[in-house]
Amino acid sequence: MVAQDFESVLKGRYPAKAHAKRVVDIIRRQVPDANGVLYLESRMTKLQEDNDSPEHFRQRRYFYYLTGCNLADCRFAYDIQASKAILFIPPIDPSDVIWSGLPVSADNALQMYDVDEVKFTTDVNPTLTHLATQNPKSTVFAIAGQVSDNVTFLEFDNKDFAALKDAVEVARVVKDEFEVALMRKANHISSLGHKAVLERARTAAYERELEAAFLGKCVALGAKEMAYHPILAGGKAAATLHYVDNNAPLEGKLNVLVDAGAEWDNYAADITRTFPLSGKFSKESRDIYDVVYKMQKDCIAMIKAGVLWDDVHLHAHRVAVDGLLSLGILRGDAEEILEARTSAAFFPHGLGHYLGLDTHDVGGNPNRHDTDAFFRYLRLRGRVPAGSVVTVEPGVYFCEFIIQPYLDDPVHGKYINSAVLDKYWDVGGVRIEDNVLVTESGSENLTSATKEPGEIEAVICR
Repeated sequence: MVAQDFESVLKGRYPAKAHAKRVVDIIRRQVPDANGVLYLESRMTKLQEDNDSPEHFRQRRYFYYLTGCNLADCRFAYDIQASKAILFIPPIDPSDVIWSGLPVSADNALQMYDVDEVKFTTDVNPTLTHLATQNPKSTVFAIAGQVSDNVTFLEFDNKDFAALKDAVEVARVVKDEFEVALMRKANHISSLGHKAVLERARTAAYERELEAAFLGKCVALGAKEMAYHPILAGGKAAATLHYVDNNAPLEGKLNVLVDAGAEWDNYAADITRTFPLSGKFSKESRDIYDVVYKMQKDCIAMIKAGVLWDDVHLHAHRVAVDGLLSLGILRGDAEEILEARTSAAFFPHGLGHYLGLDTHDVGGNPNRHDTDAFFRYLRLRGRVPAGSVVTVEPGVYFCEFIIQPYLDDPVHGKYINSAVLDKYWDVGGVRIEDNVLVTESGSENLTSATKEPGEIEAVICR
């Protein structure tokens, strides 16, 4: 699909009923005769502590996946037997209209969302009772901890608070055309945001100015919500994986690592770029950039439906070892270094994760108890299906607190040349991250942000 074609797809409605049917099919793999109702609630309005203003609203992703509705204080019921979707919206509160304006009406909601009927939240209990009595011995499927106290399931013979959440998480892994279009738009806007950061690089005095450049571009293009707190890490701070300060001065620092992505209708982009503040990579910075760039290109080339993500991640380490050996930072036999897992000192995180309604999206099945240092922090395990979207984000970092224990260890220390390593501390860290759609025969990169070293330098110096 051509980059701008996402706009034509997004003229349609979010395919919520297709998602509901998919979720039902998944539930029925575990419960073949499953019938009854799927029940979900949106995020409720909540005031800030000691304040009469509401907390920042973030829609519950499970609710959104089955409704496409981004309104607060709503409910949803899906009649499995009738394949009927019912959205419940808050009734109009006349005293609130002067403050907040008219809310979405029932007629408007029926046009906006892929549902069969729109009712008010005052109708929830009578409607659930009716659905339960219509289908004796039916089950209500809901999510534990996400059902209001005033909602009653008394008429249902069975209540299941586990299957729905698990099924939605499985369903969300494979994206349909509309979801991919949302992610294309999030990537398009975020990539323009990254370009704005490059254009600001040589004149910015503080990290926060670069953050402002990214946020300003995204908001101006209609993406007011960020998928996560942006990371703008100058110099050695780039070795802190989830750096949050974004406030340090940039003077005297070689590079900046920018990990930032906007949302479009709750779907995330997650993009990282690393670049020289001066507009010209130093020798050491370019050395590391080229290693990481090769890690990413080689790994993207491996991606297609059914590939084992562990294998792609392991290949990233193999490329890292070869690159660091060629620079003299590592020494010895490549296979021995891999077997010892010494490269985890420089590449300690996973290669990537699923992306969608959440930045670290569901369905990845990580194993935090894995004793293998290469895989312990990998957020995605197993084989990736066509239609999933993954991040590919290799990195090489020079963090003293991680590397020093390796230097002091007799097994790892013999593979690291500290004299050569000393030349690279100021590089901080390099990470390059794109969002990749998995296809049957390969993949498609959704991210257009500049990453060719020469192009990066040209944009900064323009």
